[in-house]
Amino acid sequence: MACVVRLVLASASPRRRELIAHLGLPFEVAVSGVDETVQAGEPPEALARRLAEAKATEVAATHPKAVVLAADTIVVLDGAVLNKPVDADDARSMLASLRDREHVVITALAIAKDGEVRVEAPSSRVTMRPYRETEVETWIASGGPFDKAGAYAVQDPAFAPVARIDRCYCNVMGLPLWTTLRMLRKAGIEAQDADMPDRCLACPLQ
Repeated sequence: MACVVRLVLASASPRRRELIAHLGLPFEVAVSGVDETVQAGEPPEALARRLAEAKATEVAATHPKAVVLAADTIVVLDGAVLNKPVDADDARSMLASLRDREHVVITALAIAKDGEVRVEAPSSRVTMRPYRETEVETWIASGGPFDKAGAYAVQDPAFAPVARIDRCYCNVMGLPLWTTLRMLRKAGIEAQDADMPDRCLACPLQ
């Protein structure tokens, strides 16, 4: 059997479940209840690392014999963190500020095993296309923005808001697969049956 250690994904994100399935590993899902409030003056990467570590630690406390993988993805524009929008107006504001501009996406990964937690936080640079307001309204009406940092989904085929990604595509989706593979290997889990998406084959995180 490829996986000799129980793996728990500490995330409710369907996008992370979709991505981790490419690794060919059996896994369980256990969602943490960590408060994701930003602390005053907290740098973006420090925020992502803290939240990922807190999620992994919380779930590991109830799954002591498992390897727990947690993640936190944040969108950073001009040094400010764009969280999940609270309503349609908030989504409009975020998407307007991102339009035709470059920003950074950081996904911090935390793996907890045997009382220890390791954290890595790769980043990608994302350039948005000059989408029209009518496209934004259609996207908002679909309900798509409301569970996503920055109010967008890189993988959405209808809105397709992104013009360019520098570094890792999966990082922008919420789970950089090559980094995940490397960290799991260090935790004693070998993904021998991994079936990586074609887009990952040229990823600089490989």
